[in-house]
Amino acid sequence: MSAVTASPLLSLLAGADAAPALGAPGREALSHGALRTHLSHIGEELARAGIGADDRVAIVLPNGPAMASCFVAVAAATTAAPLNPAYRDAEFQFYLDDLAPKAMILAAGDQGPARDVAQRAGIRIIELEEDPATSAGLFTLDIGASAARGAARTPGVDDIALVLHTSGTTSRPKIVPLSQGNLMASARNIPRTLALSAADHCLNIMPLFHIHGLIAAVLSSLASGGQVTCTPGFSATAFFGWLDAARPSWYTAVPTMHQVILDRAERNRDIIARAPLRFIRSSSSSLPPPVMTRLEEVFACPVLEAYGMTEAAHQMTSNPLPPAPRKAGAVGLPAGPEVRTLHADGRFSAAGEEGEIVIRGPNVTRGYANNEAANASAFAPDPDGGAAWFRTGDLGVIDGNGYLAISGRIKEIINRGGEKIAPREVDDVLTAHPDVKQAVTFALSHPKLGEDVAAAVVMREGAALTERALRDYAASQLAPFKVPARVVFVDEIPKGSTGKLTRIGLAKLLGLE
Repeated sequence: MSAVTASPLLSLLAGADAAPALGAPGREALSHGALRTHLSHIGEELARAGIGADDRVAIVLPNGPAMASCFVAVAAATTAAPLNPAYRDAEFQFYLDDLAPKAMILAAGDQGPARDVAQRAGIRIIELEEDPATSAGLFTLDIGASAARGAARTPGVDDIALVLHTSGTTSRPKIVPLSQGNLMASARNIPRTLALSAADHCLNIMPLFHIHGLIAAVLSSLASGGQVTCTPGFSATAFFGWLDAARPSWYTAVPTMHQVILDRAERNRDIIARAPLRFIRSSSSSLPPPVMTRLEEVFACPVLEAYGMTEAAHQMTSNPLPPAPRKAGAVGLPAGPEVRTLHADGRFSAAGEEGEIVIRGPNVTRGYANNEAANASAFAPDPDGGAAWFRTGDLGVIDGNGYLAISGRIKEIINRGGEKIAPREVDDVLTAHPDVKQAVTFALSHPKLGEDVAAAVVMREGAALTERALRDYAASQLAPFKVPARVVFVDEIPKGSTGKLTRIGLAKLLGLE
């Protein structure tokens, strides 16, 4: 048995050999049998190159079937570290320095900033080449010289399969390691929640550097023996054409995507009628109840809101399928891990009482990488003396029927339509401008995104900086979703009652809300 065939993660993929597994618009679907053969081959190539268990491999690829199959192959054979291809030079510099990957996989011919940063850092570059004439998900790797046989260790269930960065409250983004066991648990929980079978077909419009797309759309579909069609990324104008061509049974997205889809639904009534969905899933940000209601009216199917986070390999709770009730404004019932709420004094909250949402279970990370300080505060002791609970940083209420509603956020992470942004990271960019004396980034309410990025800035004496100039400066170093949508110039940034700078409530203090 080859090294990658023995990988626990690949044992999860048990679809019928001839059944379709991976698709893409305008491409022939790859079967489950062919996918397993391909994943095994890629894993063996990595092993021959000396890349195995716990070796981090950064993946910088556009959305699509090759990204999906590359993720699964790398996660099964070593440790996958997907990065947003839209990052700027400085962002790649930070993430690659933090990850210290053994190699980076790039699309053949990609001459963007990721290649430049990797070359400067001496990181091995592996080029991925995809032939559009072949079945979706097939690719070749230009892997270079091979290492001595046996140099790579075969990963086990407790080895790290995926690392992603998540944003802290006031500190730099943290590395979340997820084991093969974590991914397998989540990829089994989601099909159970959604009653997925080999007959199901997911249309993926989520980015594949995001835990939502990687686990909820791709890995869960493959684990259920079904199919996932991987688009090039979300496009409002292309969505209904993809829906018509693929005829999926479901899709999953963040609320901002659902809202844009609704905006174009009226002119695509004929497609909706001939491509009926079994259900629609929403996660990664709060779904406004009116949007849920409208989606169900337009698509004539249930809309299931779920609650997920990177540290839980995505799903924690979900509203159930009919005939069980779906509660608008709630994120549903526990759907994998145990879920409770804790009072500030460490007691479990009673039904109907607010507390911090805490979780534990086989899909939950064992802790952040190389960050003892973060881990010391990330876990709460069990009031009954059992295993510790992971603290989500969110406040919530569990009702008498076990449904969870999120009521607020303890942490200061900005959640911009599902994209999590560490305010400190934006602060550091803004304060690097020679005309900026001080900057504090905070969340600003937004009708569609939920939250957007804003910043309060104190200029240096004699400076004549404009909002547009500072936003352009930020855009040169940050991905577009991190650039403040609003910059407010102030003489002094308001402070909290203790004299410390505070992000929470800053929008109200500045008269922006």
